[in-house]
Amino acid sequence: MENTNTISYYKTDDNKIINEKAIVWIQKMGDCLEVCNKTTGCQLGIDTNKICKFSTPDSYNKLNALFE
Repeated sequence: MENTNTISYYKTDDNKIINEKAIVWIQKMGDCLEVCNKTTGCQLGIDTNKICKFSTPDSYNKLNALFE
């Protein structure tokens, strides 16, 4: 039986860790993803967290799979 209580974490380009359950929205911007984890919302590029393909490939690939 698979454990459904697994929590995923994602590393951002500036070495922050984001809990999967805290993600409000994700915007794909070329080879990067802008991630908002504020419950009050974010302004794109100002208070979002960046996850790029070449900086943090593991986190990028997991989240980018949602866009395919």
